[in-house]
Amino acid sequence: MGAAIPAVFSAMLILGVDKNAQRMIAEIHRQFREIKGLAQGKPGVEPEYNKCIDIATTGALKELIPAGLVAILATVAVGFIGGVNAIGGFLMGNIVSGLLLALFMSNAGGLWDNAKKYIEEGNFGGKGTSNHAAAVVGDTVGDPFKDTSGPSLNILIKLMSVVALVLAPLFM
Repeated sequence: MGAAIPAVFSAMLILGVDKNAQRMIAEIHRQFREIKGLAQGKPGVEPEYNKCIDIATTGALKELIPAGLVAILATVAVGFIGGVNAIGGFLMGNIVSGLLLALFMSNAGGLWDNAKKYIEEGNFGGKGTSNHAAAVVGDTVGDPFKDTSGPSLNILIKLMSVVALVLAPLFM
């Protein structure tokens, strides 16, 4: 079970990034529709930056809460149900799979990002080719990997270990 938590946590974060991106796209479309001259780039017409900032910050926090609760509640549940030996195995599975998944996600995300840049420099046909289109898709997937899920797994491992350590006397 401990080995599965990093994958579940990462999936929840990536889905949260997707939901937040959809909210941001809807707000940008609304601004283009309702603010006259914005789509044409007329001088003096400004977008409502604060609404986009609000969507990004509140959405990120709102999507993080369920993932954090899964990590905390799973740790507490395993500790109370299985005791100290179970929580030890749970944390070992979490640390090993979390570390490997974090390394994979951070490196794969960076690789996909750099592959797109490499193609945009003129390699493999350059911009406008099917190779570039595929690299753009890879970069779209890679950005949440390297910027969200990969680094957050470090925090997940620490969070679950600290929760288990603080509550260890209750698990005996």
